[in-house]
Amino acid sequence: MKPNKTAKLVVALAATAALVSACAGDRGDDPSATSNGASVATADVASKSSDAKFGTLDSPCGDGDAKGATDQGVSDTEIKIGFGDDRGYVKSPGLNKEMSDAVNALISWCNDQGGINGRKVVGTDYDAAMTQANSVMQEACASQFMLVGHGFAMDQTAEQTRVACNMVAVPGFTVSPDAANGPMTFQGVPFPVDYANGSQWFQMAEMHPDLLNDFDVVNSTMPTIITSTNKIRSIAQAAGFKLKDCGVTLNYEGESSYVPFAEKFKECGAKGIWTSRSASPAELNFVKSLDQVGIDPIFFGEATWYGESIASWNKDTGLLDNLNAGMTFQMLENADKVPAVKKYVDLVNEQGGKTALLGMQAASSFLLWATAADECGSDLTRQCMVNELSKIDDWDGGGLHAATDPGKNMPATCGLMTSLKGAEYSQAFPTTAGEFKCDPKYMVATDKSTWGTDLDADRISTKYQNANVIKPQS
Repeated sequence: MKPNKTAKLVVALAATAALVSACAGDRGDDPSATSNGASVATADVASKSSDAKFGTLDSPCGDGDAKGATDQGVSDTEIKIGFGDDRGYVKSPGLNKEMSDAVNALISWCNDQGGINGRKVVGTDYDAAMTQANSVMQEACASQFMLVGHGFAMDQTAEQTRVACNMVAVPGFTVSPDAANGPMTFQGVPFPVDYANGSQWFQMAEMHPDLLNDFDVVNSTMPTIITSTNKIRSIAQAAGFKLKDCGVTLNYEGESSYVPFAEKFKECGAKGIWTSRSASPAELNFVKSLDQVGIDPIFFGEATWYGESIASWNKDTGLLDNLNAGMTFQMLENADKVPAVKKYVDLVNEQGGKTALLGMQAASSFLLWATAADECGSDLTRQCMVNELSKIDDWDGGGLHAATDPGKNMPATCGLMTSLKGAEYSQAFPTTAGEFKCDPKYMVATDKSTWGTDLDADRISTKYQNANVIKPQS
């Protein structure tokens, strides 16, 4: 139960609306995280006294009288949380760095208001470098209260460790099926295996009703992309598409030449191509090959195709002027229309960080975590956090994204579509910038054969469950 609190000290940030706080957090070496290049983010508590909001969300941060060493990583004065990304991955330096930039900024923003009920948030910033996710998890298990706003591409390698040590998590994103529906996991923007937001395919059908029989999907050799692609096929079918089967499978590590694969799409008559892969150098080489064989299909993908590096590449080539990417988040270009996006941008820029879509995802999850932690008050335990997080059934991060149901691990039933021209993204659908289109049919129950894991009656992955897993209590 939330105790009576003294009036909250809050920062004078009411005028702006950006997600990730920019009050500079001190960073130093953390003995518990040295092998992964982790650092600690802290901030001095400022003494300011105006109402603070994050977009439409009342700030969950502020002064208070919470006391007690109630759980690992919690004391009278501090709450230790871990976060991080894969920025040290040698093949893609800085990978997902925007996620840590967002959480660092929000920690500072929160601490400037007094922390959570008066306890300062102390963050350990981990670098999983793609292949070190389990090492990061082992270190976090030894010292942190929770993991918050993180995103590790190889999260499947760390999930057994996380569940075994009862590390409750509020990730910015998950990748593997067992993590997406893992026990003790809640996300600001859920991506479960058994339900999907299919808005991008339904909206593509509205934008190009004449092409329902002319799209195909690029297959991959990577297991997680295979799972994602299989799910996409079922979503496309639900939206009325009859996908071609051009027989194109690309090696995740790259091909010596992509021209033969582009020729296959040309011979097949594909006028639209979906990829479940992000815009890696190899994928951009594939885009070049489409131009080389003389075809210009709609190139269609996840929200990961919305980003500064892609816009920069297209400025020089123009080969993605036919790009569409579906999103449940607001575009950064809509900051002048959406206060939460403006707040995110302002705060991260203040701290010299990188703004990007994954940063907004991390920010939403941090705010979700802080909202539940605020409700726990002095009784800040992992059990209380699981209880409180499981109750949150309507969440939009203060306006950063379409409403989701984190407590039940259900995605949004809204979306928008972006397009790219030169180096400029714009909202293609619906036509009014800053608006989503919502429809119950966008929620698609996926075929069980695409899940990649077994779920129990509560839709929780059974793979690593044990008798000590923390479950919600009424």
